[in-house]
Amino acid sequence: MTVADAEIDHRRLMLIVNPSAGGGRAARVTDDVAAALARWGADVRIERTRDIDHAGELATVATKDGRVAAALGGDGLAGRVAGVVAADGGLFAVLPGGRGNDYLRGLGCSPDPVTAANALATAVARRVDLAEAGGTPFLGIASVGFDSDVQVIANRTRLIRGSQVYTYAALRVVAGWRPARFTVTIDDEPPREHVGWTVAGANAAYYGGGMRFAPDAEPDDGLLQVVVVERTGKLTFLAQFPRVFSGRHVASPHVSVRVARRIRVDADRPFQIYADGDPVADLPADIIVRPGALRLLAPPAQRPGSAPARPAAR
Repeated sequence: MTVADAEIDHRRLMLIVNPSAGGGRAARVTDDVAAALARWGADVRIERTRDIDHAGELATVATKDGRVAAALGGDGLAGRVAGVVAADGGLFAVLPGGRGNDYLRGLGCSPDPVTAANALATAVARRVDLAEAGGTPFLGIASVGFDSDVQVIANRTRLIRGSQVYTYAALRVVAGWRPARFTVTIDDEPPREHVGWTVAGANAAYYGGGMRFAPDAEPDDGLLQVVVVERTGKLTFLAQFPRVFSGRHVASPHVSVRVARRIRVDADRPFQIYADGDPVADLPADIIVRPGALRLLAPPAQRPGSAPARPAAR
């Protein structure tokens, strides 16, 4: 059973906090964020997660109680809460509390948690897409190959704070990388082989703490951007790497970009697909998009060309 749009009052929220996100950043800002929400919200409930499954349980409780499920943590927490909220027919909001906060970056929201919380006071509800990899919902970019190895190191690194951890991890992985052979099927086309670095299905533009990996990806166009980084020498890869932060890497002859509603990916050695910073599927796996599956509460006029927004239910 889903919750009707009119049953969600955006002034009633459950703030779902991952206290360990961002090296403890989410925990440190929780009280300030809650105070900001309380300045305009009629009823703000704060819940701290024990683990990712507990976050999903809290999202269900929030929706059934007619509350906005607002995730304060990293992209992984946001993806899990968003998937549950979409299934339950609720209303989702996301606030920056992790290292990357890439989904919010793509929406044009402030990286400051308190500023973002204040901005929700004038928010509107609109329909956005939700993607899945191997049946697991995600918000941003699902990628496999070189990116998988980078995420393993990034998730283990504790001494480097903030989004710089992804750059550090990428430079670590380059040294020992050997090209992978991917088999990629786009929609109903015949499978094609690609030898190289990475295959990604993007529902949003950013990942890795500000890398604009899929610059044309939009969260509400019903499509995935399929980005494939083909084989290059390591020096060429390193020379091109800084361009990923502006999105100019897609002009390289070693990068191809397609659009799809479904892709299937396999490889010549074991990899896990990572999305929103977490492992979500083993190969082979399908990456799909579910158009308009999620109701997102966000400030209006976030970016040119976004879907028309309507006021949130009061």
